[in-house]
Amino acid sequence: MINQLSWKVGGQQGEGIESTGEIFSIALNRLGYYLYGYRHFSSRIKGGHTNNKIRVSTTKVRSISDDLDILVAFDQETIDFNFHELRDGGVVLADSKFNPTIPENTKVIMYSVPFTEMATELGTSLMKNMVAIGATSSLLDIDLNVYLNVVDEIFGKKGQQVVEKNMEAIKAGAEFLQEQLTEDIKMKLEKADGNKRMFMIGNDAIAMGFLAGGARFMPAYPITPASEIMEYLIAKLPEYGGTVIQTEDEIAACTMAIGANYAGVRTLTASAGPGLSLMMEAIGLSGITEIPLVIVDTQRGGPSTGLPTKQEQSDLMAMIYGTHGEIPKIVMAPSTVQEAFYDAIEALNLAEEYQCPVILLTDLQLSLGKQTVEPLDYSKIEIRRGKLNIDQDLPELENKEYFKRYEVTEDGISPRVVPGVKNGIHHVTGVEHNEQGKPSEVASNRKDQMDKRFRKVSNIKFNTPVHKDAKHEEADVLIVGFNSTRGTIEEAMGRLEKDGVKVNHAHIRLLHPFPSEEVLPLVKSAKKVLVIENNATGQLANIMKMNVGHAEKITSFLKYDGNPFLPHEIHTKCKELF
Repeated sequence: MINQLSWKVGGQQGEGIESTGEIFSIALNRLGYYLYGYRHFSSRIKGGHTNNKIRVSTTKVRSISDDLDILVAFDQETIDFNFHELRDGGVVLADSKFNPTIPENTKVIMYSVPFTEMATELGTSLMKNMVAIGATSSLLDIDLNVYLNVVDEIFGKKGQQVVEKNMEAIKAGAEFLQEQLTEDIKMKLEKADGNKRMFMIGNDAIAMGFLAGGARFMPAYPITPASEIMEYLIAKLPEYGGTVIQTEDEIAACTMAIGANYAGVRTLTASAGPGLSLMMEAIGLSGITEIPLVIVDTQRGGPSTGLPTKQEQSDLMAMIYGTHGEIPKIVMAPSTVQEAFYDAIEALNLAEEYQCPVILLTDLQLSLGKQTVEPLDYSKIEIRRGKLNIDQDLPELENKEYFKRYEVTEDGISPRVVPGVKNGIHHVTGVEHNEQGKPSEVASNRKDQMDKRFRKVSNIKFNTPVHKDAKHEEADVLIVGFNSTRGTIEEAMGRLEKDGVKVNHAHIRLLHPFPSEEVLPLVKSAKKVLVIENNATGQLANIMKMNVGHAEKITSFLKYDGNPFLPHEIHTKCKELF
């Protein structure tokens, strides 16, 4: 009996690798297991190696496992590419069609199973992935009935016969392997708690958050790995009186979002690094006109087209400093799927309260990694629109003066109206302007308006700017990260504590303005600081040095090969510090 399992399926893109993992993981989720999945996929529609690695556990997991228990291979490249991950005693289930081989003198067991042949006999070779699921289930001693509802949901619209054929393929794969197995080879999973939980990717959580937070319009241009946000809202927004428009490019998407927000409609757009580069001038327009703007940046490998389907965290500096000139801006970074939901709502609130651009920064692993999510607490949802007057007439102004849309106020936040509010007429322009919005190059006015804009975010209220796990008053090492590395860091911390290392953890959730007051005491109380990030230049580490100092304590641990961090890598790196 085992309480945790790491399973991977691999083959050529377009062969149903994703759906194989999807059906397997949905079934296990419904049995009550905790899951964490990560897809390695090619930036092509068809062809190129792809795999889906899924971790299954009776307890919470939020990272990819270091090793692998079962590898399902539809071609030799899958074995060659992934074999090094298999632990001693691991199992390869390979399609006999390609005459599979594994390295000699290893403690890995391989079963050659006629996935394609059996599927063809049942009607089509496309069902080979279902045969593989059946073989896996036999190895794990899983009741095949758990797949019935899943298969019906996925294939039911194609007719009952298709459902029955797919179930036949699962049963055939299970029966074939059952005849080959001995009892000592089986990896029987301990029974899960049976509780119902969601199983979703971060992008879906973000889209749900925007919907719950009152967003009703999304102009966007599709791009990996952000497109699922757009796809989710295309399906859902019309049910709530909203709509999605696919624009001709990201420049149009951003300026259209600014226009909609100017009209009083809660709006968002979403893209990845290349799209954000195109949006930079428009972000400056949002900043100087003080029109709310919410943008999701799902980081991926760069520069240029770079590694569009691989993990990276290299947009941080660009998101903070990319716009020409100086404007107030908020950059927030969820670290879990749950936070992605709540932070999407909060991004809409902050954009309207502080009347500035808000960038919700995620990365590919968080956006596309599918995982178990505890039930969301909808009672936490609140909609705050700040100093917005949307439906009440304003008092008549003397001498037909314009409304002071950019009034210099103590907190830096000016009153805001939408078009149509009586006596709210004002001028809106991308050049510097006075309190009424009329262009002005007067030096004193320029200083007043700049100071006013920056006062807005000098005391920003954000619920959890830093997720802290600081058990030790004096730590041997403080580990710092942002976005998806949180679960991996937490797993490594458990191992370090067992080794006798006193370790604290700070995960930065408000990247700009940087929460120096929260981070500085943690840095001071640690002997060493290790900053974990998926980029080549240590961007977060450099931002910390700029804001909290203590550069002599700070060490970067960087990974920029397109792959996420693994727990053992962080564990090993921390041990090397002493």
